[in-house]
Amino acid sequence: MKTISKHLLNIGAVTLSPEDPYTWSSGMKSPIYCDNRLIIAYPEIRKQVADELSSLIKEHYPEADLIAGTATAGIPHAAFVADHMNLPMCYVRSSAKGHGRAKQIEGLTEQSKKAVVVEDLISTGKSSIQSVLALREAGIEVLGVVAIFSYGLKKADEALGKEEISFQTVTNFSTLIKEAQESGTISDQGLSLLKEWQRDPERWGAASFSK
Repeated sequence: MKTISKHLLNIGAVTLSPEDPYTWSSGMKSPIYCDNRLIIAYPEIRKQVADELSSLIKEHYPEADLIAGTATAGIPHAAFVADHMNLPMCYVRSSAKGHGRAKQIEGLTEQSKKAVVVEDLISTGKSSIQSVLALREAGIEVLGVVAIFSYGLKKADEALGKEEISFQTVTNFSTLIKEAQESGTISDQGLSLLKEWQRDPERWGAASFSK
C-alpha cells in the first residue's frame, strides 16, 4: 500500500489541495483528486499496480475466470491484469450503446461464469455497483471488486454493502495521506482538513463552497 501511494503522489495521479478544493463531476467539493489514468504512462508503475491487483484477486477471489473492467478508466488496468493472469476480459459501459447490437458488456464469453470487476478507484461506489449489476443481469456471478485506490468514504461502504458487493483495494486514503505527511507533501493543517473531509464530505464541501 505504502509504495503504490508514494507512486500515485509522485506522478500526480493523486493530488491534494485542501485550501483550494476541487469540484467533482457530482458537484461535491473535495480536497483530494485522483486520476489513475496517468498510471498507464509509466510502464514500471503500471506493472506494479497490475501485480498488486492480481495478487488481491488470487488471495480473495481465486475462483475468478473473467476480469471485467469498468469503462473507461478501469479498462486498461483490467487488460493488464487479464494478461498477467491469462484470463478472459470484458468491459462494462455505464449504459448500453444506443446503436448496433446495443451492448453494455463487451468481450463476454459463454465460458466465463465468475468475474472480478477492476476499477481505477472507488469514490461513492456508483460505477462499481452499475458494473456488478449489469454483469449479474447477464448471468455472471461477481465475486468482488478490486480497485487501485479508495477514498474510504462511508457512503461507498454502505452502498456496496447494500448490494452485497465485496471489494479490495491496493491502497487507500488513510495510507496515502500518511505517506503525504511523512514526505512533507501536506502540512499539519492540510492533513486535518483532509481528515475532516473524509468524515463528512458533503457537509465539508458545503462549508467550503459557501466561503
